[in-house]
Parts: sequence; structure tokens; C-alpha cells
Amino acid sequence: QVQLVESGGGLVQPGGSLRLSCAASGSIFSINDMGWYRQAPGKQRELVATITSGGRTNYANSMKGRFTISRDNAKNTVHLQMNGLKPEDTAVYYCNAVLVNRFQYTRDVWGQGTQVTVSS
Repeated sequence: QVQLVESGGGLVQPGGSLRLSCAASGSIFSINDMGWYRQAPGKQRELVATITSGGRTNYANSMKGRFTISRDNAKNTVHLQMNGLKPEDTAVYYCNAVLVNRFQYTRDVWGQGTQVTVSS
């Protein structure tokens, strides 16, 4: 069984910064993409950013230039540095990992979510 545990959420003022972290643990053969998604109240879950095992990144347009995703393959961790936070960034942020088993089958695993609130 594999778990993703997020940390780093909280309350921050507009213009501030937060760094989210996510650690995968358990029986892991390999991880393809890792990423962050978010869900605001009354809205659908949306992509924030993803990163491949090779380090190629993809960002939602509204996050480009403000957020930076990174990962440590040796530690099975992914991070999200968020700068210039806006009230509209308020949401629950979820970590995602695409696991690969030894038969090359893939499956998605999600963390429990961490709340980010941007407010003065």
C-alpha cells in the first residue's frame, strides 16, 4: 500500500509564499509523473503543476511564473513553491503520483489534501 502525505499548507497574506511538500511511502516500484492539483469550494479539482521523473514540468497558465514544482526521485518527494499568492489561490491542494508496478501497470494515488488560505 502506498501513501502520499502532504505538508506545508496554512494561512498566508496576499503576496506571500508557501512551500508544499508531499512524500510517497510504502511499496513503491517506480513513479512516473507527480503533481499538484487543487480544489476550491464549489469548484472542480484543477491542475496546478506536474513533473515527470525526468524533470519535465507542466503548469496551469494561471500558475506560470508564480509556482515552481520540483521533485526528489531518490526520496519520492515532490514540492510546490508558491510565490505571489492571491486570494483566488485559496483551495485544498492535493498531491498526485502515477505509480508503476513491475509489470508496467500504472495507477493514480492521491494525498489527503492540505488547505491553503490566502487572506489578509
